Amino acid sequence: MEDINSNGLLACIEPDDMTALSAQLEGVDLDQGQFLFQSYEVIEHVYFFLSGLSSEIAGLRGKEVEVGCVGAEGLSGVPALLGVDSSPHYAFMQVGGKALRIRTDALRELMEKRPRLRWFLLRFAHVFMMQIAATSLANGRFNVEQRLARWLLMSQDRLGDRLSLTHDFFALMLGVRRPSVTDALHTLEGKHLIKSTRRLVTIRDRAGLENLAGASYGLPETEYRRLIAGQCEPLAPLTAASI
Repeated sequence: MEDINSNGLLACIEPDDMTALSAQLEGVDLDQGQFLFQSYEVIEHVYFFLSGLSSEIAGLRGKEVEVGCVGAEGLSGVPALLGVDSSPHYAFMQVGGKALRIRTDALRELMEKRPRLRWFLLRFAHVFMMQIAATSLANGRFNVEQRLARWLLMSQDRLGDRLSLTHDFFALMLGVRRPSVTDALHTLEGKHLIKSTRRLVTIRDRAGLENLAGASYGLPETEYRRLIAGQCEPLAPLTAASI
């Protein structure tokens, strides 16, 4: 079994619940581009990430935007936690990594038998919905540079200072054309907030990015600390640097 403490959720689950859950978990390697679930297809597994970065995408092919991302702080498959078999959204790995997965039916059975486990996992569902809402707010009320700063901070939280992400990925995240991403990256680089090459962005000034992102960043992260990390006793260190 992989180290469960590499996942922020699993590290905070009560020992008795974790023992029952561990018996159903299997370790898997997830490749970049691998789908976790497809639109309107049955969500067969829930993935607790140990590393990597997943994206949840809304919209029709060609008219898509990322509405949420998850790394080692959480899981993919929130609709399954809510009793939903499929979703209009789809999710895939933007950056490959490792995960512990469980069959959806097995997790639901455990949630029925163990109210505290259900209560805790539904808290993460709430946090993820706050992230989707924050994305909507950012897309509607903040400019491209501010939105890019937000997504860079979120990616840094999950991957560290060196982000091997393409301009196409940033375009999908922000719901803009690739030239707009290139211009925004150049603007942030001109402010000495980042260093950008063709396939690598290095964070140079996190505080400056937070200042630029403003209120577009921080609410879901605060909710995670309050409702997830705050339930650990003693408080476990988060797997993502700033979540």
